[in-house]
Amino acid sequence: MSTDFVVTRDPNQQRYEASDGEGQIAGFVDYQETSELIVLTHTEVDQAFEGRGVGSALARAALDDIRERRLRTLVICPFILGWMRKHPEYRDLLFNAPPSTVND
Repeated sequence: MSTDFVVTRDPNQQRYEASDGEGQIAGFVDYQETSELIVLTHTEVDQAFEGRGVGSALARAALDDIRERRLRTLVICPFILGWMRKHPEYRDLLFNAPPSTVND
């Protein structure tokens, strides 16, 4: 059974949260933020939602938000590191990556 998840950034708790259509939190990514960098530290998916794409939804939404805010990221979360290996289009967001050649 596939569920669409809505991912939002909660700056008070310093995490991105994925919720299902009923508002139940399915998972989250913890982060720490500076003026130029977001450190993605930990991803957790509720056991009831495992295998339904929550982790991927969280990774994509967090990295899209970081890109939109024109920040860089330091990823120490093993899940997101693995996800980024499969999605090289996000590598330019890494704090030590060369600047993007894509024109805005």
